Amino acid sequence: MNSTLFLGIGNTLLSDEGVGVFVIQHLNERHPTEPGTCYLDGGTLSFTLAEAIASHPQLIVIDAARLDRPPGSTELFIDSAMDRYLTGNRGSVHEVGLTDLLDIALLSNTLPQRRALIGIQPDYIDWGERPTPAVAQAIAPAAQMALDLHRRWRAAPLTQGPPGAETRLA
Repeated sequence: MNSTLFLGIGNTLLSDEGVGVFVIQHLNERHPTEPGTCYLDGGTLSFTLAEAIASHPQLIVIDAARLDRPPGSTELFIDSAMDRYLTGNRGSVHEVGLTDLLDIALLSNTLPQRRALIGIQPDYIDWGERPTPAVAQAIAPAAQMALDLHRRWRAAPLTQGPPGAETRLA
């Protein structure tokens, strides 16, 4: 089965920095029975997430990201585009931790065969338990973007071979 791990990253005590977790909460509240999904609050990342990543052939990460665009802007990076974004100079707010997790998956031959990053441009990263209005307005569209991608992936069979066999981090 094409199961997808939806991994929301962020610290919900730092306003817009928690947007990935807010998107996961949105999905869990509105689509709790979506077939083939696992919603996970990844917090501020930890190596303990490596097992969850390894156990799914598809991964969608949602996180605050430096896009150099207006606050609340959203961008989708799929497979090699995600790899390039994370290994480039821009990256997400958690780029070192996420890159480390994906490197672990690559080295253990458990890199999800399909992976994507949905990045949302933050406005304010400081103490605050809610996202700013611009970022709050991006939560539902980012959740829908993630669901749409998951549904496209479910409709298309995965190729044979171990996870990550056809793709490598740039």
